[in-house]
Amino acid sequence: MAYQQFVGRFMRVCALLVAGLMSVTAVQAQTANQSASTTSASAQYRLAPGDAIRVFVYQNPDLSLELRLTEGGTVSYPLLGSISLAGMTVNQAESRIADGLRDGKFVNRPQVTVTVLMVRGNQVSVLGQVGRPGRYPLETGEVRLTDMIATAGGVAPTGADSITVVGTRNGTAYRTVIDLPGVFSPGRRGDDIQLRDGDVVWVDRLPQIYLYGEVQRPGPFRLERDMTVMQALATAGGLTQRGTEKGLRITRKDRDGVVRTIEPKMTDLVQANDVVFIRESLF
Repeated sequence: MAYQQFVGRFMRVCALLVAGLMSVTAVQAQTANQSASTTSASAQYRLAPGDAIRVFVYQNPDLSLELRLTEGGTVSYPLLGSISLAGMTVNQAESRIADGLRDGKFVNRPQVTVTVLMVRGNQVSVLGQVGRPGRYPLETGEVRLTDMIATAGGVAPTGADSITVVGTRNGTAYRTVIDLPGVFSPGRRGDDIQLRDGDVVWVDRLPQIYLYGEVQRPGPFRLERDMTVMQALATAGGLTQRGTEKGLRITRKDRDGVVRTIEPKMTDLVQANDVVFIRESLF
């Protein structure tokens, strides 16, 4: 009996050890995959003026040093002089330096490694109603608008659905307005544009309307898409017992800056910054 108990305990211990080894192996594999993904993304990054890099040449400490790309996108490297690296990927920069050392017969079989220490170029500014406004580097070869918004903490609760992107494309000024929810609609993925160096992403404050007078909850409210007057009143809790639809007025500023007062129908659409006033019934 004691022998059977010993065998049973031994088998359970072996099973636990095997399970533990499998778990460790899985974690190591996942870490290796993440590391490979990060390395691949870093290799796709294109150097830009202001970036700081470290150049390491195997068995040649005199040729291993830290450099910064000038405004012209060049670095001053020993034996090779001024080298233009702007626009190159990390792998291309390694090949460029290795080729120069080999062709100049300075090093027979140069093994060159380039590491990006600090990204100063290839940056995008994300401003307005986001979680963390600021400047963010384009660390990979392709960064989409949604990627950058997520990096900046996402759109704040006070942010609008439309996002403005300004920059330059092919040497000319560029400006576009992206409907962020529409990016996730079928067939609209192409609206998730690829960002470029120097782009500015602006998230405006959400559009509002203002309801005052004889409504249950007067005050400012978010303007929803295709919101009608009836829906706006429902958002404010509806009319009070003394309110009347006949006394409804909207004060609106047109494109010329002229303020007008209109008498809308309940099915009319409200616009950003409309002031909706409900009068008191006389009877």
